[in-house]
Amino acid sequence: MKRVVITGMGALSPLGNNLEETWKNATNGVSGAKPITYFDSEKFRTQFACELKGFDPAGVLDRNEIKRSDAFTQYALYCATEALTDSGLDLEKIDPFELGVIWGSGQGGMDTFEKEVSEFAKGDGTPRYSPFFIPRLITNMASGMISMKFGLMGINYTTVAACATANAAIMDAFNYIKMGKATAFITGGSESPVTPASIGGFNALKAMSTRNDAPEKASRPFDVNRDGFVMGEGAGALILEEYEHAKKRGAHIYAEIVGASMTADAYHMTATHPEGKGASRAMENALKEAGLNPADVDYVNAHATSTPVGDISETKAIMNTFGDSKKLHVSSTKSMTGHLLGAAGAIESIFCVKAIEDGIMPPTINLEELDPQVPNALNIIANTAVESEVNVAMNNSFGFGGHNAITLFKKFS
Repeated sequence: MKRVVITGMGALSPLGNNLEETWKNATNGVSGAKPITYFDSEKFRTQFACELKGFDPAGVLDRNEIKRSDAFTQYALYCATEALTDSGLDLEKIDPFELGVIWGSGQGGMDTFEKEVSEFAKGDGTPRYSPFFIPRLITNMASGMISMKFGLMGINYTTVAACATANAAIMDAFNYIKMGKATAFITGGSESPVTPASIGGFNALKAMSTRNDAPEKASRPFDVNRDGFVMGEGAGALILEEYEHAKKRGAHIYAEIVGASMTADAYHMTATHPEGKGASRAMENALKEAGLNPADVDYVNAHATSTPVGDISETKAIMNTFGDSKKLHVSSTKSMTGHLLGAAGAIESIFCVKAIEDGIMPPTINLEELDPQVPNALNIIANTAVESEVNVAMNNSFGFGGHNAITLFKKFS
């Protein structure tokens, strides 16, 4: 089997419009939550979100790319451009059929769908839809447009596994390279869910925080006073590359991806298994594939979204897998970025890789009073980043439908 390394990354998040800014704010414990500016949210139970700040695709995307694509695709193109530039790959020197795109989005063009259908509903009943309605809407268009922008003619498709989507995309790219079916991939995920229907729909599920008086304090994983997740948006892109190819061209290697696994809870449409059985097995499988023991892992970037039930089931799953590991640190960066749904696993995998490279583990902010249901043995990084050597980091992602997806990264040697 081939070895797979990360040679480029790009980030677009509520914490910053590039990798450097996003990582700096994550390690400094900055909250990305603010009142919603995209629409009038006065009548909604939740009136805030983690929106992008000052995002402008011009200069990276051309006019036609912007005109023809939904925001989630624009985020993907923008982020993929940063990652590809960061990787130093010379596309003129590589067979385009060896380079692929596996990209994820949980909702796709939700904003496009809402606007087009709303316009139709206001009219006289005559269907007047934009010819770009379907191309902007469909979830696979981000991967398709990335391939078109860069002329990548290899494996190309989209994963959808709710909030486990991006980790599923990364896992697939890892497996294809490992099996020798591709040389490199642009992989990750993007989401643009700060829309009336998304906010209203999750409010109806009673899944989102309603702490409208203090948005920056609303996302508080593991805290006893948490009341739901905070919506976030953005994208994360990683360049996964076959090691020998990366070595030959003298690429900078951030880290190695050494294991990945998916399982299903087979339990409930929206709730995780209360004992974390599926999550535990996915973690164990990823470790087994990597040839690592639980004691080898230094950091887990938890899925923990700040919901009452989900955070506790995940802590049980981590304890079931790792036991009383003295070296293991756990944090939830959703306390800062909010929950990017299908893009969450990409941004959080990038945080794992950066933790390995820089020896800094980002914190869980707003953790004022630990929920007594969280096991005392779990070493959660509260409010301030921890500087320490990180050799192995794990990213957890879980999605509606019972999807569990785990990616495992190791310091390259």
